[in-house]
Amino acid sequence: MKTFSRLLIIGALIIGVNQGAQAQERDDRATILNFKGIQFKSKDSLFYTNFRFRMQNRLGFSNVINGEDDGNFDARIRRLRMRMDGYIYTPKISYSVQLAFSRSDQDYDDTGIPNIVRDAVMFYNFSDDFYISFGQNKLPGNRQRVNSSGSLQFADRSLVNTNFTIDRDFGLSLNYSKEVGSVAFVAKAAVTTGEGRPANSTDDGLAYTGRVEFLPFGKFTNDNDYSEGDLEREETPKLSIGAGYSYNDRTTREGGQTGKYVLNPFSLKTSYADAIFKYMGFAYQVEYMRRDVDNPLNMTDEDDPTETVAYKGWGINQQTSYLLNKGYEIAARYTVVQPHQDIKFFERQTEVMELGLTKYMKAHRLKFQLNGNYTFKDGDFKNHNQRSSWGGTFQVELGI
Repeated sequence: MKTFSRLLIIGALIIGVNQGAQAQERDDRATILNFKGIQFKSKDSLFYTNFRFRMQNRLGFSNVINGEDDGNFDARIRRLRMRMDGYIYTPKISYSVQLAFSRSDQDYDDTGIPNIVRDAVMFYNFSDDFYISFGQNKLPGNRQRVNSSGSLQFADRSLVNTNFTIDRDFGLSLNYSKEVGSVAFVAKAAVTTGEGRPANSTDDGLAYTGRVEFLPFGKFTNDNDYSEGDLEREETPKLSIGAGYSYNDRTTREGGQTGKYVLNPFSLKTSYADAIFKYMGFAYQVEYMRRDVDNPLNMTDEDDPTETVAYKGWGINQQTSYLLNKGYEIAARYTVVQPHQDIKFFERQTEVMELGLTKYMKAHRLKFQLNGNYTFKDGDFKNHNQRSSWGGTFQVELGI
């Protein structure tokens, strides 16, 4: 009888997921307020936790124009994650744990080990405006990285994010926000190990990261600035302008927190600026990133030396969208990545044009995405010398 009662309670909670509004998922803070889903609180209210999962199932195809191959298919589970947020003894002491179960989500190809743990972080909340964190979590990097991968309007983040992002790391962060009248400010800073998720020990160098955001028209509805597309249909114009910098001192990975391990440590200096605007279903965001490396060429294997390159250069991503009736959204994206002269022998200027159609069934928690893209090199839009390619992706996201 007790087992049957528990099943009824769980069923009621799941129904609550389908009927209640979802709080916007934040990767940089534990979700312990306004959550509608599978959750548990002790009778004395000293312990609270909620459980979530999400998966992204994908079918894609890409082909080089005038190429000799027959193209590449991409049919797989892109992401499968479980997340737990909650607090212990008091809401001031909260935590967030996120685990990954698909190969592409574990950095396996770069590190050779399954990195299941994405987040394992504790927070101390001094107030709603000020909190600190200790553990492994996202760094205060570029906006598209700070946004959860479950809140994107395209199946993947842009090529700018791929080449320059600073992703997750282990360390300490401080987070502060303030409203002055109708204007809001956000400031974040972190000191971390610099080697990302799979680090087994700490070397001599650390990473220092900071980010500030300025919201001249006030806060977005339900943290709408931390998701893509204007699903909230902001009734008044909302704008957030952000900028940041990260210095990764003597890292041993080609991308700092990401990429393959290298033999000779080097320092990466990454700067970024971004903005997002939303109003009545219309959304526009732009992101600029730049990385400087003193010596971008390195080796990855002492026994069988293979030369690798830390991406040095800059990139700009722009995307815009409009939310139609009945949950349909059309979106367009343009991305350009320009390598520095030091790595021109290994990398070429790359531009990507993309179109997207999304059907939101339950905001970002249940959606169907259809994307098409065209990629060309060295500014040559025409299809010469097998330098251009096209592709398409269909993806279904389901989660709570």
